[in-house]
Amino acid sequence: MNATAAASAPTPATTEALAVLLRALKLPTVSHHAEAVASTAEREGWSFVHFLHHLVALEVEERRRRRIERNQRDSELPSEKSLATLDRKRLPATAAKMLPSLCEGAFLQRGDNVLLFGLPGRGKTHVACAIGHELVRRGHRVLFIPTFALVQRLLAAKRDLALEAELGALDGFDAVILDDIGYVQQSRDEMEVLFTFLAERYERKSVLITSNLVFSEWDRIFKDPMTTAAAIDRLIHHAVILELSGKSKRAEDAEQALKEVKPTTTTPTTTTPTTTTKKGKSH
Repeated sequence: MNATAAASAPTPATTEALAVLLRALKLPTVSHHAEAVASTAEREGWSFVHFLHHLVALEVEERRRRRIERNQRDSELPSEKSLATLDRKRLPATAAKMLPSLCEGAFLQRGDNVLLFGLPGRGKTHVACAIGHELVRRGHRVLFIPTFALVQRLLAAKRDLALEAELGALDGFDAVILDDIGYVQQSRDEMEVLFTFLAERYERKSVLITSNLVFSEWDRIFKDPMTTAAAIDRLIHHAVILELSGKSKRAEDAEQALKEVKPTTTTPTTTTPTTTTKKGKSH
């Protein structure tokens, strides 16, 4: 090492001071990789700008990875209902065609909704969750929640005079997936907080809704015809509607399971008794 290089080489004290500064700036990845990257830069003759760019890129990528992990935990999405496990061959042609663009998430920027209809077992929840997982992978915040659980959450907040704060917290999610909106018959109080939630997100933030009930039956959810019409109007104003038909996946699985159970046949065996004749002894 020449005199100039020796003079410019960092001392242990300088290295420690740099680590302290990087931690203060909340740059843990830069701090962790700085020494190794500096060695590579010196060996390969990187410019200072190249060296700095490489370190900052590592920090940004690590933050992105941690953010996605955090968003994945917060989403409460079922891990098994992903795009990889979705049988796309079962989807109607229209739904299969639209799925890739929905996974890209452009509809979130417009505050559009995605409404999935179909009888039980047609894959509505799986499709909605698959979209949700892909949105999280692209850096978006998503919440999956059964409708009845959301309603109870909002009712508790209203009781505690914290409904506005709760709606604000939910507003932090780019997309909220409401599963089975028609599963539980709503009381008037439940209907009111659900309508308030949908009205708050109207034209701003997206909801994805799964339902076994067609729109003509939604008066069972919102009770009042005017409220029902207002809710539907807000949801479909900017919406993609997917109808999932076909045979129930659960019914098909049950039928397949029955076919795989082999009947046990028992062949009766006949045992012929053996008769032994003993001759008596003569005396």
